[in-house]
Order: sequence, then structure tokens, then C-alpha cells
Amino acid sequence: MIKKKTEVEAPTLSIAPEKVYFILAKARQFEAKEEVTDPDSGSNASDDSMRDVLEDTGADPVRSELVGAIRDLNEDEQIDLVALAWLGRGDGEVSDWDDLRAEAARAHNKRTASYLLGMPLLAAQLEEGLTQLGYSFSDDEAEHF
Repeated sequence: MIKKKTEVEAPTLSIAPEKVYFILAKARQFEAKEEVTDPDSGSNASDDSMRDVLEDTGADPVRSELVGAIRDLNEDEQIDLVALAWLGRGDGEVSDWDDLRAEAARAHNKRTASYLLGMPLLAAQLEEGLTQLGYSFSDDEAEHF
């Protein structure tokens, strides 16, 4: 159960914090990918200590799952997700939530997943946004995402 601290007067989100945490957990996995360093690796995975699994080969199941999770959100949830990322990026404070959300609503389109995946620190920004709104996750809970 994700706990909300009471000392921060935060707005009510349209998106469940658990959904945000799932998306940020997937974003962390996606951000861990690196450039292909050995495109013609003939070795088997056990010989190279599974290093190739971190290479971004284009057909990335983590990316597909992340894009699918974002696209499956309704419009209000997508708007909140973008506003949370902006909040975590430092584009405003909790007191500016209504303005951040209004701007995210104005900018909303069918490319929300692409936009968010283009943010280099998406996972950290979403986590910081949730933290600013007073949500916290225990280490045990984080392992389930």
C-alpha cells in the first residue's frame, strides 16, 4: 500500500499512485538500456554474463510495455502523469499544481507516451513529483513493481 503523508496538502490525482510507480519502475528499466556495443556478438548469453540484455536493440519489450501502460491510461490520467513529471522536473511547486495540470491538458495529444519516453530522467522526475505530493513507497513495495 502506497502511503500518503499528511503534512503536504496535495491535490487529488486522477491517476492512482500505484500506476505512476509501475510506470516509473518500467522507465527505470528502459533508462538502463545502453547503445549496442557488439552488434555481431556471436557469443551465447551465458558466456558474456548477460551483458547484451542491457543493449537497446530496437525491439525492446520493456519499451513496448511502458508505451502500452501509458497509452492504456485515460486522458485525465495521462495529463496527471505529464504534470507529475513536470512537477518532479522543477517546472513548478505543489502550489502550482492546477497551473501545471492545466498546461498539460492544453498540450495533451496522442503522443503522450513518446513525449514522456523522450524525457531523459522520467523515472526520477515522476518519483520526485510523487514525493512532493506526499506519497512514499517502502522498499518492500518497490520490489513488487
